[in-house]
Amino acid sequence: MSTAKRLLAIGAASSLWAAWGQARGDPAGSQACANCHPRIAQTYAATGMARSFYRAGDIPEVRFHHLPSDTWYAMERKDGRIFQRRWRIRPGGREVLVEELSVDYVMGSGNHVRSYLHRTGRGAFVELPLAWYAENGGTWAMEPGYDRDSLPPPRQIAYECMFCHNAYPRIPAGHEEPGAEPLYTGELPQGIDCQRCHGPGGDHVRAAQQGASVEKVRQAIVNPARLSAERQMEVCLQCHLETTSQPLPHSIVRYSRGPYSYRPGEPLAQFEIFFDRAPAAGRDDDFEIAHSAYRFRKSQCFLQSAGKLTCTTCHNPHDIPRGAAAKEHYNGVCGQCHSAGLRAAAAAGKHTAATDCIGCHMPKRRTADVVHAVMTDHFIERHPPAGDLLAPIPERPEFFANPYRGEVVPYYPPALAATGEDALYLAVAQVAQRSNPGALPRLAGELARQKPAPAQFYVELGQALLGAGDSAGAVAQFEAAAKTNPKSPSAALNLADALTESGQAARATAVLERALEIAPEDALLWYQLGIARSQTGAEPGAIAALEKCLNFAPDLAEAHNLLGTKVASAGDFERAGEEFAAAVRIEPDFAEALGNYGHLLAVRKEYGEATFYFARSVKLRPDDADVRTNYAVALAALGRLTEARAQIDAALARDPQSADAHSFKGTLLDREGLRPEALQEFLEAIRLRPGFALAHLHAGRILAAQGDTAAAERHLRQAAESGDPAIQSEAAALLRQIVHLR
Repeated sequence: MSTAKRLLAIGAASSLWAAWGQARGDPAGSQACANCHPRIAQTYAATGMARSFYRAGDIPEVRFHHLPSDTWYAMERKDGRIFQRRWRIRPGGREVLVEELSVDYVMGSGNHVRSYLHRTGRGAFVELPLAWYAENGGTWAMEPGYDRDSLPPPRQIAYECMFCHNAYPRIPAGHEEPGAEPLYTGELPQGIDCQRCHGPGGDHVRAAQQGASVEKVRQAIVNPARLSAERQMEVCLQCHLETTSQPLPHSIVRYSRGPYSYRPGEPLAQFEIFFDRAPAAGRDDDFEIAHSAYRFRKSQCFLQSAGKLTCTTCHNPHDIPRGAAAKEHYNGVCGQCHSAGLRAAAAAGKHTAATDCIGCHMPKRRTADVVHAVMTDHFIERHPPAGDLLAPIPERPEFFANPYRGEVVPYYPPALAATGEDALYLAVAQVAQRSNPGALPRLAGELARQKPAPAQFYVELGQALLGAGDSAGAVAQFEAAAKTNPKSPSAALNLADALTESGQAARATAVLERALEIAPEDALLWYQLGIARSQTGAEPGAIAALEKCLNFAPDLAEAHNLLGTKVASAGDFERAGEEFAAAVRIEPDFAEALGNYGHLLAVRKEYGEATFYFARSVKLRPDDADVRTNYAVALAALGRLTEARAQIDAALARDPQSADAHSFKGTLLDREGLRPEALQEFLEAIRLRPGFALAHLHAGRILAAQGDTAAAERHLRQAAESGDPAIQSEAAALLRQIVHLR
């Protein structure tokens, strides 16, 4: 399995971003703004935007049992720091799969949600599974995607998440590219600061300090109120516009731009293009947590205002009212346009005399993608939706598991050019998240016609081809990307992954070794090198590469699992146990690692412990016949023969060609005294795997007991050639008995 599915991408964003920053002025600290604007700074500090990201402080301790996954969590304070602890309890009451990670930052103001983040040693942020929600005065519950019977892999905080919760964090060199692993350096800003709406403030502060004229001071900063209605609203849209959180993609940042390079006042489409599902998709009433602007722009009030109705018509971003004051303010805004019509309608009996416009026409609703969050629906409707909009709803696996399939259309801007770079982005949008897989030829055709410079276009097509099973086609596209940027480690990772998938592991190894000369600390390059070397039979080199990977990324469960298999094959079962244990600690529902750890424990004859991991593995991956067979062996060793028989029958139902399953079923039947039936299973195992020494041994033993010494001798001589001394010895002893009987 290849973690390079999390493919890094390539581009020239870093230098362009730096040039943009120089052209538009350098940043200034928020305190510099507060020195001259104390009243605004004071009221803004109380807004959700100002409190959207901050260092973890006083977090209450709590203990929480997530029933669907049977997992326990706790927020605990130790030595002045808060940790989120996770564990499961196996039969007998012992804690297993224990992981404890520090809570370093909080994402979310608490108006709706607080997510807790752990910062890794290499600068990534991992979202911890347990979150706090504002509903019912404060509720602890799972993050989206975790409220189900199995836990997904650890989830990193992507650049687009941080983009809408922070100012301008620093990114290490080489990680600004599209698709790069999101890493951050140094201390992070805390919350959305003044410059996210007003642009870099260094020139503005200097002009004021140097006594420049009022007009020059004003010209040195962006004042959104002086922008056109379109540019003004785009300052809000940069964060508040998302068509869907489901796979689509909802937007693409242009490949020439860095992830934090948008500056207020420039056309948003120069930075990012937004996409939507086709109008007939039947999902118009989906309500999601980041839908404020998307729903607002559907409203007739907005559509008929000719651009006059914007976000700031209702919202002063420097001072957000709460409670009764908010209700009075927002209803008053509605009255600016509708008061006369409302009075006339009320007099005619066509409208209630009540004046709570917001409560009826913009009601609060529970969001479909974050089921514990309740938000104001910004779609201004004539009549409120039917039903209880606040009623609890379960997390819908199908919301994520059954994504949209069909044409991806431009949303903002509403149309794209049919030629040039816009045509390329529209073609990429069809295939980037497999929404419209039939559009692969469309992107291929655009690339052939235009031969664009940004390598990411070739990467996107290569990833789509690899996902469609066309590894040879993917190799060609990744080679084109690498040719465009030959020094890009991420291009090498893409190419090596495709080469490995297409059976060209030796070429992949060469590509990766060259890339590691440029980026010797890239964990994913080392991991992919471990895979490639293993496929060429260079197992010591594979082990060394995986060890290097884990030196830089000790939280990569896939690398621990793969390293465990390699050292187990080399006979180091103690080390293998450590690696498998690390893999399942990091990712407790990693089915392959659970099965591997269970097998290792069974080899150690720790059968009771092994069954705990086997049971979880087969629940997660019920079609894995090998794990079911190993599970059956462990159950039988504990005397739980009925359960063992159920598992071996399930294994054979899923894979009738499994020689191991047939052989062990023969063993179980033999124990039950059903020797003819057992013999048939052993013979079937031998038919499937002619050199299967253990099956030959058991078949020979039964045949000898039945008096068919000639057939028994043939099978026992096969068994005697086994490399297993125990099988060899038992076969030799049975052969001696047959000779003696003669």
